[in-house]
Amino acid sequence: MRFNHFSKFNPNENSKSTFENLLNIFMQLLTYTSGDVGEALSWLTELDKEYNLTNDEYGMGDFIEDLKDKGYIDENKQNGEIKITPKTEQGIRKRSLEEIFGKLKKTRSGNHNTFKPGGGDEINPETRPFQFGDTLEQIDFTESIRNAQINHGTESFMMHEDDLEIRETDFKAQTSTVLMIDISHSMILYGEDRITPAKKVAMALSELITTKYPKDTIDIVVFGNDAWTVEIKDLPYLQVGPYHTNTVAGLELAMDILRRRKNPNKQIFMITDGKPTCLKVGKRYYKNSFGVDRRILNRCLNLAAQCKKLKIPITTFMIASDPYLQKFVTEFTETNNGKAFFASLDRLGAFIFKDFESGKRKTVY
Repeated sequence: MRFNHFSKFNPNENSKSTFENLLNIFMQLLTYTSGDVGEALSWLTELDKEYNLTNDEYGMGDFIEDLKDKGYIDENKQNGEIKITPKTEQGIRKRSLEEIFGKLKKTRSGNHNTFKPGGGDEINPETRPFQFGDTLEQIDFTESIRNAQINHGTESFMMHEDDLEIRETDFKAQTSTVLMIDISHSMILYGEDRITPAKKVAMALSELITTKYPKDTIDIVVFGNDAWTVEIKDLPYLQVGPYHTNTVAGLELAMDILRRRKNPNKQIFMITDGKPTCLKVGKRYYKNSFGVDRRILNRCLNLAAQCKKLKIPITTFMIASDPYLQKFVTEFTETNNGKAFFASLDRLGAFIFKDFESGKRKTVY
């Protein structure tokens, strides 16, 4: 007879330690402060005063010492400057990945993803009978021999075509991705922080690709008045500058990067909240922040058409709702034959990850 043992419920059992709870908040604050440890600890101290995050046995001083001892922060003994370590940088990326994937898991209902089999590099658990045209490498000999024994006995072993079982594989496309992030001043205008969600998505996507799809490549391009690449490890420190939006420079750099990639599948993801307002003509900047400038727009559309010829789709994630800006994105997308998502800040990660994952599996005939 089976018995069930009941015990008194203890809400603190298996709960996280004070250090772990503080570390989680500290990691989140570092993203908002662009890696500024001093500012993050100041905010955390204010939160502690408001919400009693620490207690008489474990205070903020203990937490700071633990951060040093566990290798999360490093203090320069000469000038007293405190910086985060590579361990913390990776921790922020992992937490961003977990945060975004957590949202995806909660919003699965209504999805109808189908993965069709074909020749590729990931084994499918299901088998099927042999068909004319199947290759020798696809035969599952264990199942085929088992079928032959069942169908013809073990005394006079023989194998017929009807005994053969085929183990199919799913093809996972190797992809080179460039993620473009708008760091113009408008990303923090009107009291709305748009750069932090963009950074979280960039960190999460880079962590996903480097860990789950090591054969893929990802490059991060930021664009303001100009465009330049940033390393994955530098993402937590990314800040908005006093820049206009030179989308042309970002696209030109992204295309140049993808030309050097050997993967046949290439794509550009662009996160922006506004219209292109800047263009570099020779050594000077041509700027116009009032409405959509036709001269700048035409250069953007020309690059979108070039990407289409090179079979580089551009997926634009627009985090603004102005009708005339949406009109620009629609025209840009139609020229490239790409895709556009008008995403709210809290759903930006879900949009990007679903689009990326949907393109990872292709059917090969």
